[in-house]
Amino acid sequence: MRRSTVLLLTIAGLSAALFVRLGFWQLGRLGERKSLNATVAARLDSATVTPDRLPADTGLLRYRRVRFTGTYDHANAVVLSGRTRQGSPGVNFYTPVRIAGRDTAVLVNRGWVYAPDATTVDGRRWEEGEEAVVEGFALPFPGPGRGVATVASQPRTLRHPELDAFRALVPYPVADFYVVQTDTAGFDVDSTPARLAPPALDEGQHLSYAFQWFSFAAIALGGAGVLVWKGKA
Repeated sequence: MRRSTVLLLTIAGLSAALFVRLGFWQLGRLGERKSLNATVAARLDSATVTPDRLPADTGLLRYRRVRFTGTYDHANAVVLSGRTRQGSPGVNFYTPVRIAGRDTAVLVNRGWVYAPDATTVDGRRWEEGEEAVVEGFALPFPGPGRGVATVASQPRTLRHPELDAFRALVPYPVADFYVVQTDTAGFDVDSTPARLAPPALDEGQHLSYAFQWFSFAAIALGGAGVLVWKGKA
């Protein structure tokens, strides 16, 4: 067998092995996605609880349904910049809710409003009164380390939803999780931010990517075989 043929078959074999490995990696990602979707769906369908009944482990409280009442503290609300909705720029409002009998407030993501620069917005227009009846799902704050969180020109506006940055702006303790408000009772388009929806529980593109990698493996082996059969390698 000629050296060029050996070299071609070696490259084709190694390439096919790599493509097959990537295909199985995508199938593994698909399995993880399905498992996560099942967990999220089960938690979103579970009975609602009050914040004090949530698991202490922030990983276990993710997407748990929550319902509680309290008082909005709009004076200490924080804006999260750089949020998009249906392709439009805007911000999210994080408003502390004080719960009777508790020193620790819960930050509530009340939703999205349009802002042309994805930063500047009149917060007073979007205040919903003082009484808060919150229904939604709980999420842990992401970890730090994504750069400076505060927008220099607007001290109550953050680039990243970091717990320490929120705590620096709120003059009393806040919980180490937040609640994404989803209820629409009493919704007023002129004063209520657009509520955020739970994540879409689809399977993504992992299966199609897996088929693509397996196809590349077949092409690599088949192409090399054709070249050898025709005597061109």
